[in-house]
Amino acid sequence: MILENSIVLEDVSKKIKGQYVLKQINLHLNRGKIYGLKGKNGSGKTMLLRAISGLIRINSGKITVMDKVLTKENEFPDSIGVLIETPGFIPEYTGLKNLKLLSMIKNIIGDLEMKKSLADVGLDPEDKRKFRQFSLGMKQRLGIAQAIMEKPDVILLDEPSNALDEEGMKQLNKVLLELRNGGATIVIASHDSKMLEEISDEIFEIERGELRLNQEVVE
Repeated sequence: MILENSIVLEDVSKKIKGQYVLKQINLHLNRGKIYGLKGKNGSGKTMLLRAISGLIRINSGKITVMDKVLTKENEFPDSIGVLIETPGFIPEYTGLKNLKLLSMIKNIIGDLEMKKSLADVGLDPEDKRKFRQFSLGMKQRLGIAQAIMEKPDVILLDEPSNALDEEGMKQLNKVLLELRNGGATIVIASHDSKMLEEISDEIFEIERGELRLNQEVVE
């Protein structure tokens, strides 16, 4: 079965202070698949996610997400969920209230969807504790919840397994597989090879801003 491309990168390059952080990246990612992106710190994993999400401007090349070319005028994909680096939330708000605040940007979901996303990652939607009282694992779960709550077409996760215990990993894998089966394109950047091998359909390796490997994982 031929799957429609969700994300296409054509000769994408990015320089910072004269040095390539992404170099001539060519990538075609399909809907309904999970892609792993592995590499050492500083290899370009996070920068690639930032480029796909429109958070940085590339120096050359072309990025298309869900048939939309990212340009200066159209910087961000229309349907995307992102967790990049440390999640940032309002310390004095509960998890649910933080999600409600974020949901107001698009106003396409209600309390039911937000509560479900919290429950899916192992958080209690009725928990009255403030974000500042959360453990590192709870903060990470909330970051994942905000990335998936609107069931976006594209989900980009940077080191999502950070601070998660074994139960948290099981919950994460379960919800990501459900979203993949619903047609989402999911890209996970991680140094955790075991996690990537367990859940990815394909794994790419990036080194010094260049893609080195395309490995089939799941039949």
